[in-house]
Amino acid sequence: MIILFIGDVVGSPGRDMIKQHLPELKEKYRPMLTIVNGENAASGKGITNKIYRAFMEQGVQAITMGNHTWDNREIFEFIEDAKNMVRPANYPEGTPGKGIMYVKLNAMEVAIINLQGRTFLPAIDCPFRKADELIAEAKKRTPFIFVDFHAEATSEKQAMGWYLDGRVSAVVGTHTHVQTADNRILPNGTAYITDVGMTGPYDGILGTDRETVIRRFLTNLPARFEVSTSGRAQLSGVLIDLDEKTGHARKIDRILINDDQPMFY
Repeated sequence: MIILFIGDVVGSPGRDMIKQHLPELKEKYRPMLTIVNGENAASGKGITNKIYRAFMEQGVQAITMGNHTWDNREIFEFIEDAKNMVRPANYPEGTPGKGIMYVKLNAMEVAIINLQGRTFLPAIDCPFRKADELIAEAKKRTPFIFVDFHAEATSEKQAMGWYLDGRVSAVVGTHTHVQTADNRILPNGTAYITDVGMTGPYDGILGTDRETVIRRFLTNLPARFEVSTSGRAQLSGVLIDLDEKTGHARKIDRILINDDQPMFY
């Protein structure tokens, strides 16, 4: 089973890259499941129902979120009806939406879990204990369990990978927007990467206007960060190959598409 995961889609440049490149990626690699992190899809601040529906129409089967889930207030109007979207599962009980979903693929089923780290991010419930709870639930239905761990600290992401090794099919890190080169299969069969990277502006800083960010570093004065909508764009993702009998990963490859690397995988 091939899973295609595309990292944090940032604003209209990221959405345009999905529209342009997802068809060719699907044609080339024939993934059974395509997942996108969409927490920055609406101008870098959350997601709208229109964007959610557009992703579905373009062949995305699941959308994961993160700490910007609630930035666009429109989400409260549709999140309960968004069957193909998960927000971090370790938000407190009673938070709208869900943190785990299941995608049926012929005779197989994949559980998709979204978790959020706590180091340098809001102190919500423990992602490790929530992972234990949801994995126990998912294993009653399927050996295929995919985890998007949306976290800031590299150490916390690596800890989650090792903590879940052998219990899930994949742990992919999101949030920091720079693709890391540590894709690997952990000893007990879990695919891992610290950060999948960003799909959006290539010439900005983490997707935002670079002049604003540089001015903030120079002056230490407050600044409003906006998505860089001019210039070049990139797409970052991973391809994960799972054994259809065990649910363990056989391979994880990085995808990086930009003007300097027209296709890296």
